[in-house]
Amino acid sequence: MAKRRPNGGGTITKRKDGRYQGAAYVTNTEGHRVRKFVYGATYDEAAEKLGKLQDQERNGVPVPAKTWSLGEWLAYWLEHIVKPEREHNTYVKYESKIRLYLVPHLGKKPLTKLTPAQIRTFMATLTREKVGASTRFEVLRVLRNALNRAMREELLTRNVALLVDMPTVTKGKAKPWNAREAITFLRTTRAHRLYAACVLVLVLGLRRSEVLGLRWQDIDFEARQFEPVMQVQREKGKGLVLKKLKTDSSQATLPLPEFCARALEERRELQELERKIAGEHWEQQPDQDLIFSSEHGGMLDPVGFSRSFGRLVKRAGVRRITVRLARHTCGTLLAFLKVHPKVAQAILRHSQISMTMDVYTHVVGDGEREAVSMLAELLEDPLIG
Repeated sequence: MAKRRPNGGGTITKRKDGRYQGAAYVTNTEGHRVRKFVYGATYDEAAEKLGKLQDQERNGVPVPAKTWSLGEWLAYWLEHIVKPEREHNTYVKYESKIRLYLVPHLGKKPLTKLTPAQIRTFMATLTREKVGASTRFEVLRVLRNALNRAMREELLTRNVALLVDMPTVTKGKAKPWNAREAITFLRTTRAHRLYAACVLVLVLGLRRSEVLGLRWQDIDFEARQFEPVMQVQREKGKGLVLKKLKTDSSQATLPLPEFCARALEERRELQELERKIAGEHWEQQPDQDLIFSSEHGGMLDPVGFSRSFGRLVKRAGVRRITVRLARHTCGTLLAFLKVHPKVAQAILRHSQISMTMDVYTHVVGDGEREAVSMLAELLEDPLIG
């Protein structure tokens, strides 16, 4: 005979297969009262599960209205949450990790029954398949983000992916250029149409998408300052698009050193010449007003800019580095340009002046005399080419 349950405590009955079944009315995520069942090998096990279910109800946490598999939830999360709310490149990155790794291995697992052990087994499988540590790191991070959102949607009560250690990623040992390498590169790039873009990357530490999204209206030559507002990105199905930067901090007004202002003024003269040559074939829309456009006025592809940068690096004969790494020469060059530390602090976006002074202090002694001499020649060099 089944034990008597208190009023409102649900019911527990013994099934024909010998297991015990607990049942109670709870609220689901759609706001409906539904009868929910739990099962246990013993009466006490079923009672414990039923108690947890009712505690959840008392705490105002509804039960899922649908039994999601992990694959179904990931597809929903991508389409209805990530795609409308996040940058297109973020969506593409998440989609590839889900399609290539998460769905094939864990897609059929019930969302609410996913365990840390299953995720650890999955990560071990990726290791055996020789998937790189950085990729495994990103895969687990995507899973954590998806399960965090499932908790916010009250589909889960905990994120089991947080109980799995992140893979250790060894950072590369690549170093940015020193002042001598950077100035050698700028000297050999002096006659190129993208010289000013290279100056902004190296001296101001701008990202390639920020540089390519700069407009003439963002530059205040009189006040010697500028405000990056837009960026150029390539989106699947749309091509190159001009869109706002992600955060307000990315759009802060920044100082414009004399060296950069001169390079931009030369760029403006060159663009006017390109506009005259292109004539009626000039493609740039009046509302774009981009500083760094193609020879016919169109937007430049960020990937194409990286390739051009790579060719210029090869031509200069300096150590091969990427645009991303080149940005980190910024502090070094600001010191050699004798930019005031407070101005450099704003450009480098350091919260404390001590951080800027650390950069300035470490510059001294690194081929200083030769670098200063080379930089002086570059500053005095008239426009060529």
